[in-house]
Amino acid sequence: MASSQGYLDFILDQLSDLDGISHRAMMGEYIIYYRGKVIGGIYDDRFLVKPTKSAAAMMPNAEPELPYEGAKKMLLVDNVEDRAFLKALLEAMYEDLPAPKKSGNRGRTSNG
Repeated sequence: MASSQGYLDFILDQLSDLDGISHRAMMGEYIIYYRGKVIGGIYDDRFLVKPTKSAAAMMPNAEPELPYEGAKKMLLVDNVEDRAFLKALLEAMYEDLPAPKKSGNRGRTSNG
């Protein structure tokens, strides 16, 4: 089952207090980025985040769930109505996540 545009729009609106939120569609689902880092995604109209130390501490009762078959488990955010909580969650998670990978030729120079 693919996620709906309506649910994506709702989550993006809930995260609109944060600068640097972006998303990318992938096979009917959506990857969510915060300041260039993958924070989680929308899978089957569920907002799942990476199981970082901060996320686990802020959501001690969150159930690990599979975003899709063969993937690593992620944590279900069931408090999506609370904008302040979502902001605090993503800000805390940001420090736990690795730096974004450099892609392609970005940062390279040529000597013509």
